[in-house]
Amino acid sequence: MTDQGKIKFAVVGCGHIGKRHAEMVKRHPEAELLAVCDIRANADTGADQFGVPVFSDIDEMLRELPGIDVVNVCTPNGLHAQQSLKALEARKHVVCEKPMGLSKSDCEEVLYKALQVHRTVFGVMQNRYSPPSQWIKSVIDGNKLGDIFMVQVNCYWNRDERYYKKGGWKGRTDLDGGTLFTQFSHFIDIMYWLFGDITEIQAKFADFNHADLTEFEDSGLVQFRFVNGGMGCINYSTSVWDKNLESSMTIIGSKGSVKIGGQYMDQVEVCHIKDYTMPELAPTNPANDYGAYKGSANNHSYIIQNVVDTLKGRTTLTTNALEGLKVVEIIERIYKLKSKS
Repeated sequence: MTDQGKIKFAVVGCGHIGKRHAEMVKRHPEAELLAVCDIRANADTGADQFGVPVFSDIDEMLRELPGIDVVNVCTPNGLHAQQSLKALEARKHVVCEKPMGLSKSDCEEVLYKALQVHRTVFGVMQNRYSPPSQWIKSVIDGNKLGDIFMVQVNCYWNRDERYYKKGGWKGRTDLDGGTLFTQFSHFIDIMYWLFGDITEIQAKFADFNHADLTEFEDSGLVQFRFVNGGMGCINYSTSVWDKNLESSMTIIGSKGSVKIGGQYMDQVEVCHIKDYTMPELAPTNPANDYGAYKGSANNHSYIIQNVVDTLKGRTTLTTNALEGLKVVEIIERIYKLKSKS
């Protein structure tokens, strides 16, 4: 794509995140929002606030607006793969919210189609843009910590009846997929981004207080080894009372130790590295605030900027489709152990 004209977007799904995407597109000087699409178009979704056509059917939108360059898929998790495929069939680039799909095979189908039609699939893993994430990536890539011995990821959040509304998609196995897909895939992505793939997975799961709210576990303890060396674990729960407690990553290496903590892995709590002085980091953007609960950092403006810059040939994509597939595959492998727990 040449550096002429604005990149034309359409957003599918007008929930909290879909509105965030639409808002970021509207704000970008080199982007244009052509349409939004939501199956509940006639309901009170707020889809009409953007001053563009509102569709209730993605196929109709793609037929009527051939000028769309990019389709942002912001629907329930279980719809991501099929709607990405529809956009790719229409020769559109895709920005797909996490997760890319709910199975490796679905993601492979999307990846295959993207290669076939020469279009790009951008994964949304906005936590990569936070200053602590950018900093720890430079530390790991620069081998400042030496050999990696142990990595611990703790994700302790609150998701209760305020979040899991009756009749909604959240909590359903077919549309939500599970706690690791919806709440904590961002942190599995950061771990994979830093340390690579995992093997020798062991896991235990529990449903402490979500039996009436979801069709899956609310808590888990997962242990593994990294293919590149070292051991790791993910401890997670959405059973924390009232509000989120923490999302943290502790890294033990041969040359030092680091802990990134806070509610959203947004604060460097420990940096003790041989012959290294911690730089001052830029402030982290606040979390997405949904009223009764909070999500990950509000970094979606960086996603839209990366899409524009990539399609105009200035840079490369931050999260590619293969990385999105790998995160889904890791979660799928963890969840396959449920029957054994």
